[in-house]
Amino acid sequence: MSIVVTGATGHLGRHVVEQLLEKVPAERITAVVRDEAKAAALAARGVRLAVADYDAPETLEGLFAAGDRVLLISGNEVGENRVRQHSAVVDAAKAAGVALLAYTSAPGTLTAALADDHRATEKVLLASGVPYSLLRNGWYHENYTENLAPVLEHGAVVQAAGDGRVSSAARADYAAAAAAVLTGEGHENTTYELGGDEAWSFAEYAAELSRQTGREIAYQPVPAETLTGILTGAGLPEPLAAVLAGVDASIEKGELVVTSGDLSRLAGRPTTPLADAVQAALKD
Repeated sequence: MSIVVTGATGHLGRHVVEQLLEKVPAERITAVVRDEAKAAALAARGVRLAVADYDAPETLEGLFAAGDRVLLISGNEVGENRVRQHSAVVDAAKAAGVALLAYTSAPGTLTAALADDHRATEKVLLASGVPYSLLRNGWYHENYTENLAPVLEHGAVVQAAGDGRVSSAARADYAAAAAAVLTGEGHENTTYELGGDEAWSFAEYAAELSRQTGREIAYQPVPAETLTGILTGAGLPEPLAAVLAGVDASIEKGELVVTSGDLSRLAGRPTTPLADAVQAALKD
């Protein structure tokens, strides 16, 4: 029986593999990657590698075995194509008779278009009959802290979220929860609403940036249409910019506040404070 992690060299996947290596022998872990060369360091540590592509269902044949526990990390293409990709993985897992298929979804409260693919994938997974665990990941600190350059350049946090709050957490926190589900017992047919312990507003985020940089960073709320224009002006495709602005609208409505406590409970520790993520980003 292997623990199989798809997208293992991605932003979240690499954290999951690191967390698994702390819990189980490397030979029990299979990292599914598109580019084997990018996973050379994992192979050197004894992790098994498998090369497959969501867009090529034939590469998924024989990827899983009966009794495997699988983490399906959602693809990064927003739209119907992503549901098709995920469905191919679910089909392969069903055919193999895996013991558990965990899927990184979106919060159940999220109504923004970003959640549509996740809801569709959940339906496919539940209809398959495969034992599942829905890991409804909230927002990541890194969605903001990895993009500090324009904020620091202009001295402003520009969002279309009004006074809304976000229960974000670090990718490593969500990875710890996933590792707990993949290595623990009793997680079949479960749904976890995952988010940080402390929700914050963008005004508070700007104040934290100001504190840590010693510069005045202001929060500048704007309408969703304005944010879409700013993002497209920065080079994002218009459909993606509109999706991100839609997430801000959901934040303003409180849809990314998660109060379940599931994340820290699964991780076995408090979630990473936003201030720590800001500090780490400013050091890079």
